[in-house]
Amino acid sequence: MSRSTELDQYDVIEKHTQSGLELVEKYVKFVKERTEIEQNYAKQLRNLSKKYNQKRSNKDEPECSYQSFLDILNEMNDYAGQRELIAENLMMNICIDLTKYLQELKQERKAYLMEAKRAQQNLESTYKQLDSSKKRFEREWREAERATQYAEKTDQDINATKADVEKAKQQAHMRAHVADECKNDYAAQLQKYNKEQSHFYFNEMPLVFNKLQDLDERRVRKLAHGYILFSDTEKHVMPIIGKCLEGITKAGTNVNEKNDSMVIIEQNKSGFERPGDVEFEDYSQGINRTSSDSSLGTPKGPMDLLGKNKGKNFWLFSKRSKLSSSTLTPSSAPPTPSPANGPPSPKFGRDPLSYCLKEINKTVKPRISSFRTLRRSPTVTEDFAHLPPEQRRKRLQQKLEEIYKDLQKETDQSEALGKMKDVYEKNPQMGDPASLASQINQTSQNIERLRGELNKYEVVMTKPGNSPYGCTHSSVDGFVSGNVRSLSSPDGAHSDESTPDPSQAIYAEFDDDFEDEELTAPIGNCTAMYNFPGASEGTISMQEGEVLAVVEEDKGDGWTRVRRNNGDEGYIPTSYVTITLNK
Repeated sequence: MSRSTELDQYDVIEKHTQSGLELVEKYVKFVKERTEIEQNYAKQLRNLSKKYNQKRSNKDEPECSYQSFLDILNEMNDYAGQRELIAENLMMNICIDLTKYLQELKQERKAYLMEAKRAQQNLESTYKQLDSSKKRFEREWREAERATQYAEKTDQDINATKADVEKAKQQAHMRAHVADECKNDYAAQLQKYNKEQSHFYFNEMPLVFNKLQDLDERRVRKLAHGYILFSDTEKHVMPIIGKCLEGITKAGTNVNEKNDSMVIIEQNKSGFERPGDVEFEDYSQGINRTSSDSSLGTPKGPMDLLGKNKGKNFWLFSKRSKLSSSTLTPSSAPPTPSPANGPPSPKFGRDPLSYCLKEINKTVKPRISSFRTLRRSPTVTEDFAHLPPEQRRKRLQQKLEEIYKDLQKETDQSEALGKMKDVYEKNPQMGDPASLASQINQTSQNIERLRGELNKYEVVMTKPGNSPYGCTHSSVDGFVSGNVRSLSSPDGAHSDESTPDPSQAIYAEFDDDFEDEELTAPIGNCTAMYNFPGASEGTISMQEGEVLAVVEEDKGDGWTRVRRNNGDEGYIPTSYVTITLNK
């Protein structure tokens, strides 16, 4: 009964430990599937960030808002990296580790089960020996008993001879002796089995059970640790994920709608002056003609109207450049006005009002057509004359900076080639100096070419209208009014009346400001990196290495106001100096 109970417990323990191993395998499979989910999630996030993290195609999009969007995409990319880290840690710390540990447990459990099986087989073998000796003893004992009964029967038989009686007694004695030996062997086997059984149930099996119990408890602890790692793996990256989310919040907080508006204004302000008021043209005087001095006058043609508006820009938000007459269609040429106080034109016919309306259409429609042609298909020029003044100044400044960088690069390369040539001349074994001649010549040509371009663009930049003091800035609605230009009609015909000197009008406001403004305290100093002639009015010349006091920072137009120790003040290109502001 005891043996059967122990065997039943052995079967229960074997099934329990097997079930525990299967649970570990099931958990490992679960974590693997979770890892695949994390990897797919991270991959989708990366693809999403990559899909939208492309070069900005719309240049009009405010830099601040678009940069914040790029920051969000970068943060999402980092967030995806953390999800990948979670998947990697889950795989390494749980799946791979538990799988390896599971294999070790299986081998250990198998060894313990084999040990229990051997002990059980040994006990069963001993029991078989016991049973065999017992059956032999039983058989021999019965044979001895029959032999004894036969000897007694023969001894009482009167017909039996003395020899038969003696023989029966000897046979009975021999059988009794064999039975005694079997009895002793059975007793020995019984003692051995009892000992083996006691050792099996009190030593061997409890030891195996304890080992299996320890194995199962270690498995449970390891599995519990895997449960905790499942959570801790994600908790470990939570601070970084939190920083990613904070970065997204910061990107949204950094968006400044006012700054975006100012960026759009700065990028797109043209520098044109607003047009003046259009004067009233009284065509009714052509119907009721009078020669009196108090009359409002005769109807005037478009050229007469332009004569009245010489001081104003007639086109809305367009360049007042000198357009050639070839840019307009033949139908856009204004009709010849009728002489003052002369006879009415035959064109009036019977309906003077219709004629007036036709004259208005002839003068207005061609202008609109020409305006559209100018805006949609401008002629691109090398000096950016096709751009509005403010945009032209910025493009010129950008072009100058690019030439400066290229020139500095070529200069550095020239110095390096010169040093290398000197080394080759002093140490001919290191190289042939003549091999550098072509490179040195090419570099010199590049430097000369870049200096020519630099000089050309500096001349264009210092012309009125391209420097920061060549135009008057207006803070209303973010528009910037351009410098004073000679007025031309839309069809390219210039006004006959003389115009004032543009240079006087250009710098009038600038000079007035300098006369009325008191000397301001410097806000820093700067060191000249290049020579600057200061040829245009309002600028100040400087030599390379000269230190000047900074009076006014660059307002975004590429010019900085500085002052010498002797009190001379003026503007210099910001890109020509290294500025250090006072803290």
